Amino acid sequence: MDYTPDPTHEDIRKAVEQLCRRFPDEYWMKHDDSHEFPWEFYNAVAEGGWLGLTVPEEYGGGGLGVTEAAVVERAISASGAGMGGCSAVHIGIFGFEPIIGHGSEEMKRKYLPRVVTGDLHTSFAVTEPDAGTDTTNISTFATKVDGGWRVSGKKVWITKAQEAEKMLLLCRTSPREEGAKRTAGMTLLFADVDRDHVQIREIPKMGRNAVDTNELFIDDLFVADDDVVGEVGHGFRTILGGLNAERVISANAALGIGEAALRRGVRYANEREVFGRPIGQNQGIAFQLAEARIKLDAAQAVLDKAAWMVDQGLPCGREANAAKYLCAEAGFFAADAALQVHGGFGFGKEFHVERYFREARLMRIAPISQEMVLNYTAEHVLGLPRNY
Repeated sequence: MDYTPDPTHEDIRKAVEQLCRRFPDEYWMKHDDSHEFPWEFYNAVAEGGWLGLTVPEEYGGGGLGVTEAAVVERAISASGAGMGGCSAVHIGIFGFEPIIGHGSEEMKRKYLPRVVTGDLHTSFAVTEPDAGTDTTNISTFATKVDGGWRVSGKKVWITKAQEAEKMLLLCRTSPREEGAKRTAGMTLLFADVDRDHVQIREIPKMGRNAVDTNELFIDDLFVADDDVVGEVGHGFRTILGGLNAERVISANAALGIGEAALRRGVRYANEREVFGRPIGQNQGIAFQLAEARIKLDAAQAVLDKAAWMVDQGLPCGREANAAKYLCAEAGFFAADAALQVHGGFGFGKEFHVERYFREARLMRIAPISQEMVLNYTAEHVLGLPRNY
């Protein structure tokens, strides 16, 4: 790898940072408190041309790779926007990879230009209450009818469903049979979020409240044959190709939260005086912040390698999972250290580190838990027996 700074990446980072200065911490605190979607920020990102960054140029997009999308999301997160900012625009920046890679030409021409303008709001509907990480155990079922499918089932932890017009909906199109391949019989649909057939219930949650998270109750929803993404019965394979890239993007968001928290912690340690001197002069304070810096730097090294491998088309399950794990841990460590350095003030909202802390904690769970990363590494890297 060449560690010389890439001029394109530097230009992207500076441009996104400049855009994000219009949306300071106070903006995100307000939207986190009010649970209002950050439309002003979303529209600014769309107007800046950052949505559709990985959409091919022939459909109006930027034609760039995962590395560039990661630069954008890290810059958004590190600005103080955290997961509120990233989640508001993540699917537009990166989430259409299944359609780009497996959608029909008609589907691409119909929908991808709308992604670029920000006109099309979409959710990713995979997780279910009784399946969780065991995606092969989903029960939402699509029955074949004339011209399409009728879908019924439940989904949970679905981001932006309140705003979404469409959803990438993973469901079963044939029952899971004993002895058959676990991933067989699933199909990915680009379904309408038809409020007559999809009941949306928001989930109250600990953090990232600027962007809604929901339960979906789907009852007899019609999806046309033209809205099947990839091959019927091979939906798991359709989404699988984007998982490593998703982990790289999410790892960058986690790293960005850590950068924002560390910036706040260092500033406070330099400015706050107790017993006649800055608290940053005390090793008990300084060492926490120094360790956070080292952990963020180490995580970034693995992350940059993983992003490069994704864009080169190289097998990188080991690296992408390790990057997600390390960045989630480093981001949370930095957020926790920043809160500790602020003392009692860190527990209040004035200095914003409590929001960073809550959002950094999320990244140890999503988009895959730390425990499942360890399961993957134990089985696929170390060759140990499958334990789940």
